[in-house]
Amino acid sequence: MNKPGFHVYQDTKNEYRWSFRADNYEVIAVSSEGYKNKQDCVNAVLLVMDTTRKTPYYDHTK
Repeated sequence: MNKPGFHVYQDTKNEYRWSFRADNYEVIAVSSEGYKNKQDCVNAVLLVMDTTRKTPYYDHTK
């Protein structure tokens, strides 16, 4: 489970979650919720994968 990319797994509540590992193998993103259905988790991964550089970027710092 250390390869770069998206990983789907089950947590201690048997809910499905995803994480994303960068090329340096560090986890840089995780699902904010657990999913009861694996396909719902996979759909969330696909939604993130569809995000492109055209997605707006908002800087809320001063």
